Formats: sequence, structure tokens, C-alpha cells
Amino acid sequence: MWDRGADVEAAAQELARAKADEISPRHPGAFVVAADQILECDGVWFEKPSGREDVVAHLERLRGRTHRLVTASCVVTDSQPVWAAMDTVALTMRALSDDFIAAYARAAGPEILESVGAYRLEALGAQLFSGIEGDYFTILGLPLLPLLEFMRDAGVLER
Repeated sequence: MWDRGADVEAAAQELARAKADEISPRHPGAFVVAADQILECDGVWFEKPSGREDVVAHLERLRGRTHRLVTASCVVTDSQPVWAAMDTVALTMRALSDDFIAAYARAAGPEILESVGAYRLEALGAQLFSGIEGDYFTILGLPLLPLLEFMRDAGVLER
């Protein structure tokens, strides 16, 4: 966790674009889709947990609070941006007990370390929340519906 003092939305967009820019030169003419996500709670940005202790620390910090997941995505072709989107979801975590957090950290498995919030909503992580405002796909890390609309408009997908 760190306090960046910067604009979360702009940072997420820059991170997504950097990913696309790294890949695009290796795939001329291709649409390169990239995304990144930042979790922010009370002005603090969270990093992915590095181990079970970090999972516990994340959940202790987030319990009983509402946090934001800011997800940015972009499409680049030949190193030129052709589309970008940003979406934010507000998630309210239950007031979890220490025992629940410990049990969750043991049961969640190593894939939990791939999630900035130390949860996977599509798995055990759904039990952590009392409320969610926003798009499910944004929580998973990609504002999928706007991307699909772009792909249809670009003729990549059928209308």
C-alpha cells in the first residue's frame, strides 16, 4: 500500500497504455488490448499482496469500508491509441472478524496473490462484501462491454 498523491484514474490509464505500448510493436497491424486496475481506499493505493500475511493486512485495512477499483483499458494498433475506457466500481466490505479473515486467507489459495484487493469476486471473495456498485466485468479487471462495442464498431466482431 502507498499513498501516491496522484490522480488514480490517470495512473490506471497510463499503466494500461504502457502495457499496450510494450506489446504493440511486436504485432504490426493487430489490435492490442491492455488493462490495469488500481484499488484505492481512503486515499491509499494498494499493491497485490505478496503472501498470506499481506492478504490478512489488506483485508484488515478494507473491512467495514468502501473502496474503489479503478479499471482502465485501451486498444493500440501500430503503437497508436485507437480506443480507451475507464470505469470505477465501489465495493463495501463487511466488518469481517479476525477469525474469518484468517480462514479466508488459508482457503483462498495462491491465486489470491494475483488480485490487488486480495479477493476474487468470482470465487470465495464474494463472501467478503455487503454491497457492490458497478459493473461485474470491471471488478474482474476489464470493462468488457464497452470493449466489445468498440470491437463491433471496428468491424472485428459482428454487429
